[in-house]
Amino acid sequence: MVDSADSQFSKETDRVSACIVTVFTRHGCHLCEVAIETLESMKVELDFTIEKRYIDGDQELEKLYGEQVPVIQIDGEHHDFWRVDPERFRSCLERHRQRR
Repeated sequence: MVDSADSQFSKETDRVSACIVTVFTRHGCHLCEVAIETLESMKVELDFTIEKRYIDGDQELEKLYGEQVPVIQIDGEHHDFWRVDPERFRSCLERHRQRR
């Protein structure tokens, strides 16, 4: 039998840690590669998943993001574009988790 307090704690832990960071990118984009490498170096420490979305050939995404790639979102909320500043990303991720 699972204790309801343990179950609630587990749900809260999952809710807090299960962030998805989406990177809207293009094939062959050097800034995108650097941004993804930066995020990859932090993902274990900060417990998030990286999802890459290529905008090449998608008219809607190209219209939205065009030359701004990489565009970074945290759980679907815009974070930044062009570069990832590790300290800014850390603080934004923490604020995002506190609001959830």
